[in-house]
Amino acid sequence: MALDVGSKVPSTKVKLVNAEGVKDIDFADLVAQGTSVIFAVPGAFTSTCHLNHMPGYIGHSADFKDAGVDRILCLSVNDHYVMQHWGEQTGALGFVDLIADGNADLAKALKLDKDFSAAGFGTRYVRSSLLVKDGVISHVEIETVPGEVVVSGAPHMLEVAKKNQ
Repeated sequence: MALDVGSKVPSTKVKLVNAEGVKDIDFADLVAQGTSVIFAVPGAFTSTCHLNHMPGYIGHSADFKDAGVDRILCLSVNDHYVMQHWGEQTGALGFVDLIADGNADLAKALKLDKDFSAAGFGTRYVRSSLLVKDGVISHVEIETVPGEVVVSGAPHMLEVAKKNQ
């Protein structure tokens, strides 16, 4: 189960991939100020993540800004090379910042990790979303049906962001 609402985001080293390139960061520092909408996907380029999850956040990026969201972040247990290429291929860079969590350290710290070893994928994120304000988790959603993008999708999280302005 994910960290509870009211929990501080854990301090974990990851790689930030955005329009400016790749940078080593502490995730807690990145979300310490302002409002962040975060969605976690099992893997870049996987069909649901690539075709259903990411496009919604790109398409609603201006709406999120209007709702007071400072940054949209996508978390995945992929290396930064894959995340950068995915960002380029989807057109996400400049709209969504990607977090490469290659060793699943952040996934485990957020308690959003799942063992997909039976499918040959190792540890990945559960499909989920969070609203973080000034480094504190204020909303958590976890998809319960595999391959479904409902409570972690952009339209739902946009409504959450609007209610939490």
